[in-house]
Amino acid sequence: MSTVTDVPVEQKPSWLSWWDGSLRSLLFDLAVAGAPVAGEFYTHGGRLNDTSPLAIAALTTGFLALVVRRRFPFAVALVLAAASLPIDPVVGATEVALYTVASRRGTRPTTWLAFVAHLLALAPMVWRWGEFHLGPATTIVVGTVVVPMLLGLWVYGRRRVLVDYREKAEQVERERKLLAEQAVEAQRREIAREMHDVVAHRIGVVSRHADVLAANATDERSAELAEIIRSTSATAMSELHEMLRALRDDAEPEPASASTTGIADLVSGAIESGANVRLDMAEPAPDVPPEVGRAAYRVVQEGLTNAAKHAPNAAVQVTVRSDDELAVTVTNRRSPRGHDVALPSSGFGLVGMRERVALTGGRLETGRTEDGGYRVHATFPLRTDDTSSE
Repeated sequence: MSTVTDVPVEQKPSWLSWWDGSLRSLLFDLAVAGAPVAGEFYTHGGRLNDTSPLAIAALTTGFLALVVRRRFPFAVALVLAAASLPIDPVVGATEVALYTVASRRGTRPTTWLAFVAHLLALAPMVWRWGEFHLGPATTIVVGTVVVPMLLGLWVYGRRRVLVDYREKAEQVERERKLLAEQAVEAQRREIAREMHDVVAHRIGVVSRHADVLAANATDERSAELAEIIRSTSATAMSELHEMLRALRDDAEPEPASASTTGIADLVSGAIESGANVRLDMAEPAPDVPPEVGRAAYRVVQEGLTNAAKHAPNAAVQVTVRSDDELAVTVTNRRSPRGHDVALPSSGFGLVGMRERVALTGGRLETGRTEDGGYRVHATFPLRTDDTSSE
């Protein structure tokens, strides 16, 4: 039996939240912020001796502002617009700031305020030309304000479309799962109705016939057999009701008796019905996990049923051992009649047994014995990997 453990999720440092929780985004912003400074160094031959203190202050302000542009896009846009008023705008810095606020705020008022602020920031530069030139002014406005603004709005819109698609896909998936659950629920209820109308009716008929047989029995043995049939029918009806309740309400389908403690009663019932069965199990019954106990009980039950069908009156040995694992063995000898009994069979007994054992992480072995009998051997782990490794 295996257990599922949660894999710890790697936690991002809280200080990276300003950069969308990604160190790569921080490094990218540092590179973007350093590009204008590097450009100024390159323009002045690697020296800033002839650069005014005001320009150096603007470069420093622009660098610091661009580093935190993801966290404060609107404030950074205003700061860089204001920093470019006394000097020519630093190439790249104002464009990045305007693009950031547009890509993160969309068409909100703050974006248009940043747009207007950057337009106004270009006025002193144009004013220092001495005379107005429409062509160069238009080129500067389009290149440094309009294009970054439109590009940012396009990225914002694309993000919103992707988010909408993702939300719609998740909604469709939730609806698909809900419809599938409803279909399964409807199918379970249909199966429950069919089982109640057919199986419960047949079991009720058997129980009523057993009552009549017991009332009209001519000897004590016949009365005992009739009572066994009636008691078995009542038990089957009770277990059927539990199964129907499980199908309808998704409850636990197994009765409390379906455990290692119920194996002794199961064998006793078979003996009372005339079967030649011996049980070898320690007292008290092994204390095992509920799912293992239910699977072991069903293995013994199916083994006794198969022995009664295919080898009537043959000796049956049921052995239950518990150590590091639970071992359940049901062995029957060859039928004294020398042939199988033609009783109806679903053909799913061994398949169901194998599935039950596999669900607990156990193993099932079945096959003929040397004397022509049949052997069913199931082993179930009693400890998980976690507990066994401690």
